[in-house]
Amino acid sequence: MMVNLYHIFLLFFLTFTCQRTDMTPVTGAARYDQYAGLIKNKSVAIAANHTSIVGDIHLLDYLIINGVDKRRILKVFAPEHGFRGTASDGELIENGRDAKTNIPVVSLYGKHKKPLAEDLKGVDVVLFDIQDVGVRFYTYISTLHYIMEACAENNVKCIILDRPNPNGFYIDGNILDTAFSSFVGMHPVPVVHGMTVGEYGMMINGEGWLAGGIKCDLTVIKCLNYNHNVLYELPVRPSPNLPNQASVYLYPSLCFFEGTNISVGRGTEFPFQVYGSPLLPDAGFSFTPKSVPGAVNPPLLGIKCYGKDLRNAITDKLVPKPAINLELLLDAYRNYPQKDKFFISYFDVLAAGPTLREQIRKGMSSDEIRATWQPGLDKFRKIREKYLLYD
Repeated sequence: MMVNLYHIFLLFFLTFTCQRTDMTPVTGAARYDQYAGLIKNKSVAIAANHTSIVGDIHLLDYLIINGVDKRRILKVFAPEHGFRGTASDGELIENGRDAKTNIPVVSLYGKHKKPLAEDLKGVDVVLFDIQDVGVRFYTYISTLHYIMEACAENNVKCIILDRPNPNGFYIDGNILDTAFSSFVGMHPVPVVHGMTVGEYGMMINGEGWLAGGIKCDLTVIKCLNYNHNVLYELPVRPSPNLPNQASVYLYPSLCFFEGTNISVGRGTEFPFQVYGSPLLPDAGFSFTPKSVPGAVNPPLLGIKCYGKDLRNAITDKLVPKPAINLELLLDAYRNYPQKDKFFISYFDVLAAGPTLREQIRKGMSSDEIRATWQPGLDKFRKIREKYLLYD
């Protein structure tokens, strides 16, 4: 009887476990059988960072474990924050070598952001495997653009190993005016675009956004068990100042503060989960930014800031929601005593032009501002639909 009960329990356990495993999103990188033939006997470069993992194994090691000759992995291209993901936002990264494999690491956030022809010499295929967060400001999609462009110009194939988008369940924000393109916003897309990196790469190619309309030889290795309604929780922090899921959800709303004299908590243990300034009213919450790894010289360093604590945003059900929370920015502006010093020049870079700043200064409400976004969002949805790989 005990044996039968044991077998029944074991069968139930295995069935339940398999069902859960079957529903777990599988990244493109983990589907080695889908791209093994594309890189067989090829010289490979990988665009990767600390998020490029399969389970707990880095893509670089995963390829070698699966039989790829290390001598055929010619180099690693590293984005902002570096190959190991420890550098501060905006910190220039130098070229070097991976300590474990001695493979050369070429920085794409140092002397140049686009691979040079000499960087691609001898390379047949570039594997792109970097976790994005689905927001226009986040520079990994700009790195993707330049890699695709360099591959197209040098007849090198590009393979995107796709990953789920943790903010892929909605689309929101103003559409970028290409007159204000920068590395924190290169394309005419909204702040939250609702696409995976693979889908986004197909859109870059299909819409002719590479220099001169050139086309990249692009293949996307899809994720399994993923759709745009999945709330995907990241297994590792995507960058030093997005340490947890709350910060990832809040990032589209709070990043606008980076263009103001308000701190978003860089230099604390809770970046992008708070905002504050020494000039905001003391409502019982304060923090003081310090120099820490990943935020060596944060805004308002050493100055006590008063503001809003959003660390419990998930439990308080402020996030996840399918919309940017403009009220946070508007409320801070209303309470800031020196209106003429609230914005800095970087705000127009993030907002892709002066319109949002002017709307806030005019006293427009959140609903009024959002209404001006709708025509652009409707047009973008039609463009986006052509490149979706997932429901």
